[in-house]
Amino acid sequence: MTAPRIAPVTDITPELEEIFAVGNVRRPDGGTLNIIATIARHPKLLKRWYVFSGHIMTRNTLSDREREIAILRVGVRCHSLYEFSQHAQIALRCDMTETEVQAVKGDIDAGPWSKHEKLILRAVDELHDNNVISDTTWAGLAKTYNDQQMLDLIFTVGQYHLVSMMLNSCGVELDEGVPNALD
Repeated sequence: MTAPRIAPVTDITPELEEIFAVGNVRRPDGGTLNIIATIARHPKLLKRWYVFSGHIMTRNTLSDREREIAILRVGVRCHSLYEFSQHAQIALRCDMTETEVQAVKGDIDAGPWSKHEKLILRAVDELHDNNVISDTTWAGLAKTYNDQQMLDLIFTVGQYHLVSMMLNSCGVELDEGVPNALD
């Protein structure tokens, strides 16, 4: 895509400012993140989406590292440049190295992953490919995850699959200063 199909909002109304005050919507330069400014074309949706995405990012029972491993794998599997590139930066603040961020793109068994992390990556792939976590992967994860963590993993993958579909379909461009980490 050469231009966004839905352009980010540039005229920030008082209603949007009120909605934006709830979430982390700003780039380092003070501008609004392109994902937020795009969804802001539908303020009611944005307001309600914040509740769910807020749980995934700040109230999730997965560790930050586990959450980011899952999100990055979703970004790869969905070919979402924006998602992967944004979360590549977040992952570096969540106990992941640049080598690990890049390894998320590759073969699970060739990566530097613990047995548990390999199960997370497999769960992402299975949800992406088959819309279900296999019995084998479920049983492996259930050895260390409780029911809340299992649900948070599924909902994290689902949330970022949905977000990737929106980003790709709307043509949301990378934010200023965010390098392409997917290619």
